[in-house]
Amino acid sequence: MSTARIDIFKQMLVSDPINSAILFGLAKEYEKSGQTEEMIETLERYLAIADDEGNAFGMLARAYEQTNQRDKARETYGRGIDAATAHGHPSMVEEYRLMLAEL
Repeated sequence: MSTARIDIFKQMLVSDPINSAILFGLAKEYEKSGQTEEMIETLERYLAIADDEGNAFGMLARAYEQTNQRDKARETYGRGIDAATAHGHPSMVEEYRLMLAEL
């Protein structure tokens, strides 16, 4: 099922390659199917164009952790803390601070 959904998102990106909602949806599908490298690439594209409130930063940081890219994970959690703070998400800020402390 996930492969079909991934294909649909990819087709949608052909006609609208900078649609942040499509990129985030594709990243979620990659996450569900365990395609971590593809998820990282898609989230990096998403975060380059979107005003994310923090969620995508956490997804990306966890993916960096899974691929043993600890420095990138730390930096991304920090960016997530900044975004979550700016958008008024204190519980997300606390979660990312805890994750950062464990790295």
